[in-house]
Amino acid sequence: MKILITGASGFIGSFLVEEALDRNAEVWAGVRRSSNKEYLQDPRISFIDLNYSDEDKLKRQISEHVSQHGKWDYIIHNAGITKSLDVRDFEKVNYLFTRRLIEALLETKAVPAKFVLMSSLSAYPNPESAYGKSKLKAERFLESQTGFPYIILRPTGVYGPRDKDYLLILKTIDAGWDVTAGFKPQQLTFIYVKDLVKAVFLALESSLSNKAYCVSDGNVYTDKAYTQIVKTALGKKFTIKIRVPLFVLKIASVLSENIAHLTKKPSTLNRDKYKIMKQRDWTCDTLPLQQELGFKAGYDLERGIAECVKWYSSRH
Repeated sequence: MKILITGASGFIGSFLVEEALDRNAEVWAGVRRSSNKEYLQDPRISFIDLNYSDEDKLKRQISEHVSQHGKWDYIIHNAGITKSLDVRDFEKVNYLFTRRLIEALLETKAVPAKFVLMSSLSAYPNPESAYGKSKLKAERFLESQTGFPYIILRPTGVYGPRDKDYLLILKTIDAGWDVTAGFKPQQLTFIYVKDLVKAVFLALESSLSNKAYCVSDGNVYTDKAYTQIVKTALGKKFTIKIRVPLFVLKIASVLSENIAHLTKKPSTLNRDKYKIMKQRDWTCDTLPLQQELGFKAGYDLERGIAECVKWYSSRH
């Protein structure tokens, strides 16, 4: 089984690679030469730096790869960005680069048996953020193709070891601060990274195609319940609770974005991220995923956070 995993050096990508290797697949990791390969040290991994910026070069790369190694049986398109200095980059990377990859596969007759697109719950059903809109646009293009077997996965908040965004929350609570945005409680959903990987491979192995699924552990948590689970896992009996009004968060987002432009380093907190953070309802229907793909989460939030804390503690 030959498998291409794009975005392989990232948080989710590195876990996808490990699972593919455990299944004795011939793994091709799609990564930039400049990417950090800390979690891609296994000598069985082959690397390919796909040039999404140049359509002709991308087609030549894939054509040459097919002639030398044969086409990939499966492709997991996990590459994308969640933050950027320029909001236009979301459409460029998350939509246009996805479109170019699909078109190149079609033109070089390298269409795999199954193509899994890693989208996001932010894209469904009516995205407000540029990030969510770019993901939805990629979904819509994929759905317009004929003779191209795909599954779209829309994971909710993905957490686990190696993740940086949720790690920041762990650090904040560990330091004694419980910071929450907005006065109306949030309804949150989560998926542990290993369970997301499980869902991806169920999608690859399934005879079903041309379908889209939301992915979570099947539970709904309030923001208060989430922080309490983290506090318990960290052994924090007391924290100083601060509930930040949304308008203050918006101002902070603008300031953070301005600083990011000055330092030339994308910030996790920005105006586009604010549109995601202000949303109060992140519930989703995972029944189709359970009934059609046979998915059952192995981790609820308590078990998943406990593993995250164990990993966090081992590094600090």
